[in-house]
Amino acid sequence: MMVRLRPCASRSGSRILGVGAYRPVRVVGNDEICTRIESSDEWIRRRSGIVTRRFAGPGETVISMAAEAARKAMAQSGTDPAEVDAVLLATMSFLEQAPAAAPRVAHLLGARTAGALDVSAACSGFCYALGLADSLVRSGDARHVVVAGSERMSDIIDPEDRSTAFLFGDGAGAVVVGPSEEPGISPVVWGSDGGQHHMIAHDHSWLDTRGDGLRPYLRMAGPEVFRWATRVVPETSRQALAAAGLRATDLTAFIPHQANARIIDAAAKSLNLAPHTVIARDVVSAGNTSAASIPLAMENLLAQGALPSGAPALLVGFGAGLTHAAQIVTLP
Repeated sequence: MMVRLRPCASRSGSRILGVGAYRPVRVVGNDEICTRIESSDEWIRRRSGIVTRRFAGPGETVISMAAEAARKAMAQSGTDPAEVDAVLLATMSFLEQAPAAAPRVAHLLGARTAGALDVSAACSGFCYALGLADSLVRSGDARHVVVAGSERMSDIIDPEDRSTAFLFGDGAGAVVVGPSEEPGISPVVWGSDGGQHHMIAHDHSWLDTRGDGLRPYLRMAGPEVFRWATRVVPETSRQALAAAGLRATDLTAFIPHQANARIIDAAAKSLNLAPHTVIARDVVSAGNTSAASIPLAMENLLAQGALPSGAPALLVGFGAGLTHAAQIVTLP
């Protein structure tokens, strides 16, 4: 007789139970950035909306920042380390190929037996990881999942590159995803276009120092990326809304990847959001923190009391790869 596997114990849904953030101590204004590039505070504000960003110090690592943000999310949700079954860390700036950072984050959290892995999808990484966490909880493979985005973009950006030096910052954000009677995370809508990978990419391999000893730096084709983002963000957002059975006017908050204020404004206008919809603009004070930007922006809005518990928010990430992803979440 053929032996059959036991079916998974499926659950009705998952939701975000808590949110946490870590922002490095050092605040860097535009004037300091301009000492290394030919630019001005006025030009940077007009071009990106960015006024300040945070740069991590020697003790503020991708791992330590992720762990601190996750601790706060766990405290807010009342989740004990022993209850964490998986830790997913979205990052593009962790400089070690192996081992991954996530198992070390899990160790610092006290979740010593949790499954743990890094998710490499650049600025879409948090949305990708959140989609995976939702699937893990709904399938019954995990009951509580920590999802973190943590970046030290200052490690991979050329401080003398006028097109990127002013854009990026460091930090970490995290959420705890757990079971819910009602679905609190909609199906993720995601995609990629590897044929356009060169638009945001390192300028050479880590194996090739080109004889000058310089590390690879992240380079970006700014105008091309802007045109791509202003097209793909509204498209992906509409697909996510359709998957959730909602309209743009149903949204309480719009929390896109904090790449650039001009991209955020263009996407919001294209979606024709309702006047009551709160639009995240964490980019002004935090810059572009890649995979950390969405949870950082979410935490900032919640900390300000700008969003009620249970409100629907649209999250959308987009960036290197090229990758994009979006989902609707019910806020904790």
